[in-house]
Amino acid sequence: MITEPDGPEGRLRRLTTIWSRALFPVTSTSLTRVEFEEQLLPLARRLSEQLRARNFDAGEAKAVGAALVEAHCTDPEALARTLDCVDAYLVLYCGADGPQDELRMRSSRLQHALAAGYAQALRERTLAEQEAIAQAALRAQGVVAQALHASEARFRAVFEGAAIGIGIADLDGNVLQVNEALLRMFGLSEQTLRGRRVQDWVHPEDAPQTWRLYQELVRGEREHYHLEKAFNRPDGTALWTNLTVSLLRDADGRPQYQLALMEDTTERRLLNLRLRYEATHDALTGLPNRTLFFERLEKALNAGDGQRFGLCYLDLDGFKTINDSLGHAAGDRLLVEIADRLQSCATAPGEMVARLGGDEFVALTTGAAAEGTVDDLAERIMNALVTPISIDGRDLLVRGSLGIVEGAAGERTAAEVLRSADITMYRAKSAGGNRSELADPEADARAITRHGLTTALPTALERGEFFIEYQPLVHLGDGSVRGAEALVRWLHPQHGILGPDRFIPLAEHTGLIVPLGRWVLEESIRQARAWRERHGEQAAGPLRINVNLSPCQLSHPGLVQDTVDILERAGVAPEALCLEVTESALIGADDDLLKPLRRLADMGVDIALDDFGTGYSNLANLRRLPVSVLKLDRSFTQGMQRFPADPVDLKIVEGIVSLAHSLDLAVTVEGVETGAQAEQLRILGCDTAQGWYYARPGPPERLHDLALVDATG
Repeated sequence: MITEPDGPEGRLRRLTTIWSRALFPVTSTSLTRVEFEEQLLPLARRLSEQLRARNFDAGEAKAVGAALVEAHCTDPEALARTLDCVDAYLVLYCGADGPQDELRMRSSRLQHALAAGYAQALRERTLAEQEAIAQAALRAQGVVAQALHASEARFRAVFEGAAIGIGIADLDGNVLQVNEALLRMFGLSEQTLRGRRVQDWVHPEDAPQTWRLYQELVRGEREHYHLEKAFNRPDGTALWTNLTVSLLRDADGRPQYQLALMEDTTERRLLNLRLRYEATHDALTGLPNRTLFFERLEKALNAGDGQRFGLCYLDLDGFKTINDSLGHAAGDRLLVEIADRLQSCATAPGEMVARLGGDEFVALTTGAAAEGTVDDLAERIMNALVTPISIDGRDLLVRGSLGIVEGAAGERTAAEVLRSADITMYRAKSAGGNRSELADPEADARAITRHGLTTALPTALERGEFFIEYQPLVHLGDGSVRGAEALVRWLHPQHGILGPDRFIPLAEHTGLIVPLGRWVLEESIRQARAWRERHGEQAAGPLRINVNLSPCQLSHPGLVQDTVDILERAGVAPEALCLEVTESALIGADDDLLKPLRRLADMGVDIALDDFGTGYSNLANLRRLPVSVLKLDRSFTQGMQRFPADPVDLKIVEGIVSLAHSLDLAVTVEGVETGAQAEQLRILGCDTAQGWYYARPGPPERLHDLALVDATG
């Protein structure tokens, strides 16, 4: 098969070649570099596939890390060179034309998973090697003991030829013999080492049981012990060893010597520490990452009585704009500068700063005085963002939204604390950004409820949890019912009946408003037909159904066709439907937005301008709008509930009615609650009204039996 140089396979090959060239010099393998490259190719393919996979699987990248260990890539440089290669070239050669932000984030996750798989495999391999060494040590112990009792010549051969460090001391701790391997490990001469005492090798990193086990051994209470121990070298560095100390007895079974067998594990320990650092720190900024942050937060939350914590959750305002306009390289340099500034804010004991990902950072403070220090920490963070940052000759002014959570240890989980901080940060961002907000349990509860409702919305429509109530529209002249407004409700399994103000904004935000609005229109038209079949055509004309139209529905391309199809299937005339659109959605609308409404109006559907008077009304625009009804907001008629009515309110309503009628527009009034209001509105010339004075919204059957109390005055 011929591989196209610029095709996906060719680009994958190019990545593998770069990777093999970087890795081959630090790999213990008998393969040639070309053979080694072929060994890496399936590993590169797995990383490439996960970069673009619909469902990300960290296990694949972990398996790649383990495969590197199996391929003898165990040099301390091997992992670092691999991570550098993946970071620099994976998205470049395997990302195609995908979203770069998402691909880079996924590449970062692949690197972390690869490092974790590599570390785990290396650890398992090390444990297996240690077990083999321990067995060899026990065998060596037996050989040395036999040599001491049998033959000095044989003892010397075993002692000097051993690959691990061996030392012999008496029971008082005086070093008697050391082999060449041990001298190399310590970097000392034989004369210097033979003059030392075992008890002189105390190290600050010694495990608590180290010297207890030693004393038990020299007293003859145990035969051997095994542990990890550090020693100080003359050059100031630490020598880390796997140490096995055994008791040697004479021919009569009396304790005589102690035998130490040492394996140098310094490089392996440094590699493990490096792997741990890379797994717990952000590759770009060097700050602790999400993993290490959660470890510290968990520790702070389990600190015990009297301990507190404070958390600041920072999200940069407008970072995406900077990234899009200046490029990812500039965005990365900006994040590094921000990280440096934040790091300088957390200098007190118990304080740390971490990067969670993207442009999100957290700062944590702990201790009994955290309640006061978190406010100071938040102030330092906000002040750190005041000075512009110079990137590519541009001075960028970066601002941030900060959510602050403070509390006592033991009251909440780490996930609950971070969720509260996240909610609070978004509250600061929603308020305009460039500010900090303190967590509020009630606001958290409302946000969590909103999230729960948003999550439940898609399936609620499928489960039939929505229903419609109808509020009558009454003709003010003769008191007859001319129609009804359809008002959707949600019968939520946990929260009970929810009004549209609780879920319509969420439906608009998620895009569910289009199918929900279509369902409301279908149900309302079906009900209009049921009324017509039950009561026939009234003298005043058929009952009309008013249905609210969201601005999102207004811009949906299928609005006109959906409406026509629903009317035709139900056999209902367009004149029986009135679509209500809020004033704010129509005033200032361009011709493209108004076109579907004009088509519907030309068919005979009435268009009502809802909540008229609440926005920045431009009365001159009324002539270009395809509306036939003005729905006057209840705020204009509240003053008519008193007697005598507010004369200013009367004049305003009178002027609006006069203007509307001069434009051949009917006027409907909302929120009528008293007979005095109804009568005054009738005198002023309003056409129809709705409100609690006539009836509250209810099931469709109530419209049949409604008794209109004093509707005609």
